[in-house]
Parts: sequence; structure tokens; C-alpha cells
Amino acid sequence: MPINEEWLEKVVEEAIEPELPIIDPHHHLWNTGNTYVDKPYMAEELILDLDSGHNILATVFVECSAFYRDSGPKHLRPVGETEFVNRVADESAGNISDTRQLCAGIVGHADLTLGKEVDEVLEAHLEVAPDRMRGIRHSVPWDPSPDIRVNREPGLLANAKFREGARRLAAYNLSFEAWLYHPQIPELTAFAKACPDVTIVFDHFGGPLGIGPYIGKRSEIYQQWKDDVTELSACPNVFAKLGGLNMAINGFGWHKRIVPPSSNELAANNHYYLHTIDQFGPDRCMFESNFPVDKVSCSYGVLWNSFKKMVSHLSRTQKAALFHDTAEKVYRLKND
Repeated sequence: MPINEEWLEKVVEEAIEPELPIIDPHHHLWNTGNTYVDKPYMAEELILDLDSGHNILATVFVECSAFYRDSGPKHLRPVGETEFVNRVADESAGNISDTRQLCAGIVGHADLTLGKEVDEVLEAHLEVAPDRMRGIRHSVPWDPSPDIRVNREPGLLANAKFREGARRLAAYNLSFEAWLYHPQIPELTAFAKACPDVTIVFDHFGGPLGIGPYIGKRSEIYQQWKDDVTELSACPNVFAKLGGLNMAINGFGWHKRIVPPSSNELAANNHYYLHTIDQFGPDRCMFESNFPVDKVSCSYGVLWNSFKKMVSHLSRTQKAALFHDTAEKVYRLKND
């Protein structure tokens, strides 16, 4: 999908509550286009977005199959991504004019179907980024429809070797980042119960689909999604990320409009956010940008304004958890 900066500039908003401390716990970096976005998104582009008026203190990088090693054992090649991002973080930390911590936490990739043999990969990640490595994402989205282009192998969350590998994360104090589609949420619940010692982060509301066979079924899907999220929230080892709902696959069609959405329009989708907060509680939820993927639909400043509007009725303590404290706790970050 294309990112159109000129189009995004048609809606510019002043930051609401600009003093509110924020950790953005989910963004990517890549040097070429990929399935979701057609252009590079590197530290320079990220910094431009962070300079939107909101008080972003730190960010967390989440793997996106970029910067892999081009040689050596295949199972260790994803470590190249962590090496690269750790250098970006070092360069940011050395810039005394910028008090933000870029990529203060790193979530890398490892093939969990290696089972207990995944230890070698986890140790390699920790060796190259001992102060920042915080988790592993082995994405599992799958749907039988050919209209859903990004698919992995079906049934991974129930795979015995996958679960064996996932359980090894607890031994290294690493979390499991869960990216999937909404029909798979019950699979994640079963996985969370089977791996109670693993901290699990539930990405992007479980990817509610709104394209292909899901077009025109939003109300029906939402009702089932609500029930599934309620059941998932009963697993105390699961934390929820609030964001990633403005991707093209969600079917809202923001990217097709003549003018991008305002924060008021984005905030009208607050039922996904508020239900998740109600079920998990603010201390198990964290707002995320999912940039640059969500940037096909809205600007960074507008997105964070929409989040702030959705929870304007909550207390200062609750908002502190949603925008900063939960992410700091889950990813073990320090903002001095």
C-alpha cells in the first residue's frame, strides 16, 4: 500500500495533552517496501513522525522480516534484524539533542517450531542486544480465503513443537508477541492457557478482518470478537495492544478517501478499544501506533489524538497506564 504524505497533510491537528508521557510499543523499520507499505521507513522517517507534538519518550521495535543476514545458518538469519535495530538505538542514545529512546525495546523473530532448539536463536538475539532484547514474534495469521494475502501455516498455535519453542521464552525472560486474525483468537486463548509462564502480547485486537469474505459482516464479526476477547482476557499472562486497526485489511477504507480521517472520525471506532480496556483493565493494555503500516490511513499526530479522545473520561492513573506504564512494565523499559 502507498503512503501519501501530501494526502496526509490535508488533515493536521495540534496535539492534545502534549505533556502526557507516551511509550509507543509497536513500530517497524525497513529499507525497502513490503507487503503492507511500498516505501522505506527508517529512523529518519520515524523521527519525523515522532515530532508531531506528542510526548513520545521511547519506542519499541517489532520485527518485520527486514535486515536479515544474507548468509550463515537459516535459523540465525533473523538475528541480523536485531543487530541492525540495536545500532539504530545506539545512535539514538548517542544523540544528546534528542531525549527520546528510539527502539528502547526490541522484539525479534525466531522460528518457534524449532522447539527447544530455539535456544540457540534466542541466545544469539540476546548476545547482540543484551540491553534491549525483550521478546519474540513468530506471526501466525492464517485464513482460508485467497483474498487474505498474508498467510502463514495454519494451526501453529496448537503445534506441539511451536508450543515447546514458545515455552522456552520464559526461561530467557522474553515475551511472545501474537499477531493473528480475528477467527484465531480462540486458538490464542488455548495457547495462553497451555503456556501460562509465557508473557503474551495480543497485537492489533487480533486483526479484525474487513476484506474478502468478511466485507459487509462487521456487526456479526464484532459480536463474536467481543466474546472471544472477553475469554482471552481471563488469561492473566496476556496483555493487549490497542492499535493496528487502521490497516487496509481491517476494511474501513480510510486510505481510499479524498481527505484522510480526523481524530474524531478515528475515535468513533472506540468500541474495540473500550471493550478491550474493560476486559483487560488499563494495567494490561497499551496504545500502539503500528507505524508505518497504519500510516496508509492517518498521520501519527492524528492517531495519538484519537487515542486520547477515546479515553478522555478515564482517570489520570488509568491514562498513565494506557499510554506509558503498561508498556514500560511489559518491555522492562527505563525512562530517566
